[in-house]
Amino acid sequence: MRFRNRQRLKLMLLMAIFFMPLLGAWGMIHWQTGIPEGRTAHGELAPPIPRLKEWPLVSDQLTSARGERSEEAWWLVFDCEENCNARADQWWRVHRALGRHADRLMRLRIGGGAKTLPGGTAAQWISIPAWRKLSSVWVLDPHGRAVLAYPRDIEPQAVLEDIRQLLKVNPTISKVESHGA
Repeated sequence: MRFRNRQRLKLMLLMAIFFMPLLGAWGMIHWQTGIPEGRTAHGELAPPIPRLKEWPLVSDQLTSARGERSEEAWWLVFDCEENCNARADQWWRVHRALGRHADRLMRLRIGGGAKTLPGGTAAQWISIPAWRKLSSVWVLDPHGRAVLAYPRDIEPQAVLEDIRQLLKVNPTISKVESHGA
């Protein structure tokens, strides 16, 4: 093989290396195969439930907790009908697993007569809303809007992953201001 032909072959192989991904992407779009779903949350995204302040709850602790860090705190809310002590401990452990970001999350237990664990708030249903599912878990944004809803049998690790992702992509106000200066 002559020198000139070898150089042309190298150029053609180099061009093929750069155009193969484009050709592959075009094929994926054209035949709709191999396209990832794009959803990574383990729960139901944006469930159709009202804001936290519109929930039919009664609690003295809840009103004071809302005022403490309402602008920055996310909420982990769990309905506690059965195995209340075990569920409260489970979600307390998830909260503690956040480490330095634990102060950005507040826990609210609805139902159950057990004493609240440190950092938690308790409330009771005044009336059972139609949208409520027995022993559900919700993650609410700082404005009280439901971001994720989970069934009663969700693995705590899945909820922890989702909360970490939410806190990662939603920095606190003070962090945003400090980066801008």
